[in-house]
Amino acid sequence: MNYVDVIILAFLFVFFLLILYPFYNSVLVSLVSQSDYIQERFMLFPKRITLESYFIVFMNGSIFDGMRVTTLVTLIGTAYNMFLTTTLAYVFTKSFFGKKFFLTMIIFTMYFSGGLIPFYLLIRDLGLIDNIFSMILPAGVSIMYMTVIRKQFESLPAELEESAKIDGASEMTILFRIMLPLSLPIIVTFALYYGVERWNEWYNGMLFIRTFDRRPLQLVLRGIIQTTGNQLYTSDLAMYDIQPFSDGIKMACIVVTMTPVIAVYPFLQKYFVSGLTLGAVKG
Repeated sequence: MNYVDVIILAFLFVFFLLILYPFYNSVLVSLVSQSDYIQERFMLFPKRITLESYFIVFMNGSIFDGMRVTTLVTLIGTAYNMFLTTTLAYVFTKSFFGKKFFLTMIIFTMYFSGGLIPFYLLIRDLGLIDNIFSMILPAGVSIMYMTVIRKQFESLPAELEESAKIDGASEMTILFRIMLPLSLPIIVTFALYYGVERWNEWYNGMLFIRTFDRRPLQLVLRGIIQTTGNQLYTSDLAMYDIQPFSDGIKMACIVVTMTPVIAVYPFLQKYFVSGLTLGAVKG
């Protein structure tokens, strides 16, 4: 190994630490008391571990409602997004009258929208106010994801589709039995992207959800952070001799939010890396 390799490895290691430490620090701050945090802002290991911040987060029963709603939005929303995206991408691999026009109109929506007020009126007229589907249905297709998947479909040998048609396969059979299995890495990659977007959904929830037990997890955690320090909130903790630590509660909320995504990622990592490579080459 020459000195150039050593310099590159050292740079990558430092870059790795710069990326890792904010996550590690979030976990540390969520596990220490306010007094320990004040005494040592930059810490590598906690002197004393306390779960008070997590106790405050989970003692609020609404967090379980938020997890339930967000889980439903993530599961249903990701399946809905992927179905629309893959079918639309497959359609635009075909030749038909007006294809260029329709594709241009779809891409146009990447840059321009109708605005917030028409969007709100549309959701209201569809009867989706205070309905969890207001966080699912509007986010149907990402045009960028669809374009990359379309390029992947177009890169597959045309002979596969032709032989399937000779054997009597329908278009949906070709899509789900041939195209999707052969494009699995890139499909899983964008499914992960969609899943993270649905898991982090809060904007439509803030606009359209009125009932507390239908709020997504992100809004529930936001409410917990905002109520930290209020007299009514701290009085409930008096019997446990717990003093709310604002930064610790914020970090605990971050850990609660990111843990499910981090837990799922290792199982999808090999597809994710392959999918990014395909996207870089095909796109």
